[in-house]
Amino acid sequence: MKKNVLSFGTPKELEANRIAEIQSLSYLEKLMAIIEVSYMLKTAKVIQSKKR
Repeated sequence: MKKNVLSFGTPKELEANRIAEIQSLSYLEKLMAIIEVSYMLKTAKVIQSKKR
């Protein structure tokens, strides 16, 4: 998977580029991306807001 180092453009253009990149991934690459995000969410520190 080719990663962009710098992204320039309007938010609409950046979103279109990201959607095109996701659509070009194979099923295995999509599965691996889902597993990576799932693991990051599972291991992320929980941020708790303080009630005053």
